[in-house]
Amino acid sequence: MRIAVTGSIATDHLMTFPGRFVEQLMPDKLDKIALSFLVDTLVIRRGGVAANIAFGLGCLGLRPLLVGTAGQNDFVGYREWLEAHGVDTSGVRESTQHHTARFIGTTDTDMNQIASFYPGAMTEDNQIDLSDLAGLVELVLIGASDPDAMLAFTKQCVQSQIPFAADTSWQLARLDGEQVSTLLTGADYLFCNEYEATLTEHKTGWSTADLNDRVGIVVTTLGGRGARVDRAGHAPILVPAVPGVVPKEPTGAGDAFRAGFLAAVSWGLSLERAAQVGNLVAVHALETTGTQEYQLKPASFTSRFAAAYGAQAAADIASNFI
Repeated sequence: MRIAVTGSIATDHLMTFPGRFVEQLMPDKLDKIALSFLVDTLVIRRGGVAANIAFGLGCLGLRPLLVGTAGQNDFVGYREWLEAHGVDTSGVRESTQHHTARFIGTTDTDMNQIASFYPGAMTEDNQIDLSDLAGLVELVLIGASDPDAMLAFTKQCVQSQIPFAADTSWQLARLDGEQVSTLLTGADYLFCNEYEATLTEHKTGWSTADLNDRVGIVVTTLGGRGARVDRAGHAPILVPAVPGVVPKEPTGAGDAFRAGFLAAVSWGLSLERAAQVGNLVAVHALETTGTQEYQLKPASFTSRFAAAYGAQAAADIASNFI
């Protein structure tokens, strides 16, 4: 399966606060928050949801097409990095006006995160037209980007009859109910976490059943409890998390899950296997600081997969991930 991935391409500034955010929040003063966190560490890494997902797909042996906008002056090295990891960057346009987007996130000891995002070159994503991808790709993942671009990409996919996956993630807070409804209706897949799923239902006014009726397959990550896959007319598929995880930094774990899930779908595996692969790729990101610093080695990946999900499950993926 040929997959195109749209969304942000960014540089991540990741910081660690050696305490708990919850202990600094005064319930009766939440309308007047004024906080500054003295952090212990700062690392600067490559990131952006689209680039992260494309990186994971490339590491799993696919050749995804990355679609988005980066800064002309600061993307050269990043482009070389992605190409070296199996990503087709011919769909990335370069802005002469803006720098590549910036993600700035602070994580506490509970793995909670407070983050800000500067869009930069991403604001020009609405100048991209996906119509030319009809017949060239089997799926477009529409990831978090400029909201107008996300809406345009969805419209283009619908009009050109290109199957698409919706992944509103970081932009859900900026979208109103009508926009969310537009982005999801007709999607072959929706990727979200538990909070995003609840917020989606709240903004659209849909029930869980309504959501399942409007989206082909709803994939919800459950943090330390694994993942759930829902389809209208089918019992939910609950996939437990990989045991023995030693987390370092949560940024990019959701993107890695999406890469693993879509790679398994591309291999023709079941939805259960896809969620299992997604869980294990997410663990690799979670146990590494930086969203594109993990390595996927077939032998160790398959071994850990067998330990988590059994010998038959490992055999199912072994012939695909070589």
